Amino acid sequence: MAKMTFLDELKTLVATENALSVSRDVNELRTRFDDYVLEDERKKQVAVLEAKANGENVEFEREDDPIRDEFYVVYSEYKERRSVAVATKNASQNEALRQKMALISRLRDVIEKEENIGAAFSAYKEIHESWKQVSDIPREHRDDIQAQYSRLLEDFFYNMKIYRELKDHDLHRNQQVKLELIQQIQNLMNVESVKEVEKSIKTLQNEWEGTGPVGRDGWENMKKSYLDCVRAVYERINNYHNERRNAQQDNIEKKQILLDKLKSICVDLSSLKSVKEWEDITKEIFEIQGVWKLIGFGPKKENEEIWSLFRAECDAFFALKKEFFDELRSGFDALAEAKQKLIDKAVVLKSSTDWKLAGEQLIQLQKNWKNIGNAGQRNEQRLWKEFRSACDEFFNAKTAHFAEQDKLNESNLAGKLELIARIEGYKIPEDKKQAISDLKGFSTEFNDLGKVPMAQKDVIYNSYKTALDALYTALKLEGAEKEQVMFQARIDTFQASPNAGKLLDKEKMDLRRQIDLIKQDVTQYENNLGFFKNSKGANAMKEEVEKKIEQSKRKIEEISRKIKMIPNEIAMSENRKHE
Repeated sequence: MAKMTFLDELKTLVATENALSVSRDVNELRTRFDDYVLEDERKKQVAVLEAKANGENVEFEREDDPIRDEFYVVYSEYKERRSVAVATKNASQNEALRQKMALISRLRDVIEKEENIGAAFSAYKEIHESWKQVSDIPREHRDDIQAQYSRLLEDFFYNMKIYRELKDHDLHRNQQVKLELIQQIQNLMNVESVKEVEKSIKTLQNEWEGTGPVGRDGWENMKKSYLDCVRAVYERINNYHNERRNAQQDNIEKKQILLDKLKSICVDLSSLKSVKEWEDITKEIFEIQGVWKLIGFGPKKENEEIWSLFRAECDAFFALKKEFFDELRSGFDALAEAKQKLIDKAVVLKSSTDWKLAGEQLIQLQKNWKNIGNAGQRNEQRLWKEFRSACDEFFNAKTAHFAEQDKLNESNLAGKLELIARIEGYKIPEDKKQAISDLKGFSTEFNDLGKVPMAQKDVIYNSYKTALDALYTALKLEGAEKEQVMFQARIDTFQASPNAGKLLDKEKMDLRRQIDLIKQDVTQYENNLGFFKNSKGANAMKEEVEKKIEQSKRKIEEISRKIKMIPNEIAMSENRKHE
């Protein structure tokens, strides 16, 4: 039956009109079929060896297998049809190669012989339109043919008088277009959908080739950047498909392990006699099912087959479990025993002061209590009172603890309000160093006072920030000193915020983003230096650009120093843990 399945699947694949489109699937199917046939013969050989070991006089003989023979016949016919398709494709690509070589020859004649600019451009447009209509050529010739054509296009535009007249404008525009295309190709590395990347990269490559030439200065670097980006994108695409195939096969292997584990668990369900045994097995199966859900898909056919087997095992287990519990309707002793164990655990937890962990465990015990079901009229009320009493004792103690914590927060609130009042009444002394030291002291004191009630935390922080900002503004500092002091004050204020980590991270990201923008300007300035010729006016412009570059670099150094002033996020995290 399995061989017939392989044969049916092969017939379905080879019925596809485009023989090349299913080549990989057919080859994979052939490999799996060969593996199946070899495994089938191995099993028969093992059976013969075992029979011999038992004293039987038997020999292994390979039997006629019409299904196997038909499979290989159909496969051979497909290979012949595929060969024809390959030959047709090769012929088409060779014809396309001939056409492109003829167009290259025509373009070369136009460049070398045509003196009339209008006629030359008319011929160029005809050749270029014909070039775009030609289909794919053999892969091994693509780069060389395209390189020849691109070089001729460059020669054409450089040799034409009209190109010289529009040179500066068009070269600059084409350069900007190509730089934008390079950036768009780089951005593809951040696009999540690889299918979208595959579609977009072809479009962007066509746009690149369709864009006119750029200035010779910087062209080689631009072309190298373009090729590097394209190679990186295609490497990502290839890696994705390879990883996806490997991951899918790995998923099937993981699911097979879970299926085997499930079968081993369910091998002798008739031996289960107690509720605990059934629940333990159920828990294991739920864990297996949970792991199963986390595993991704495998190849479609294999995935459906192994899911059917897995689901059948689970269905069989839960059907037997239902029969067992149906028979236990009148027997509540096992349920009472299970609930007593929950009570014992609750009694242990009721005196714990680990409020979070113990609270979660008690809540889980309550969930488990509900899952066990009713333990019968004789046991249920008594057990529930004991269990409820233990839970109430813990949660009452927890409530009292946090009420006391709220009182402490109220005390902290009063302290911070008093500090804010002192800040608002503070008079700036003539000694600026003393003033700065006092303001830093206010920041330290505010941070040391601790937490306040949740409802007031934002109001208190905003009042503190407003009062402190007003004092720093009143200092009337100037120049670099002002910038450094105000930035340090900004950082100190952030550290007093309930959202200190987020604010500091955002500040650091904003500063780094400023550096990136300035670096882009520097790159643009450096590129512009190549366009200045040696003349009095050009030298003055060149000096101005060089001055801007130096100013930008100094700005980057200033921002970098600010970044170093921002506290390390790891240290901030440790401080928050101890609050």
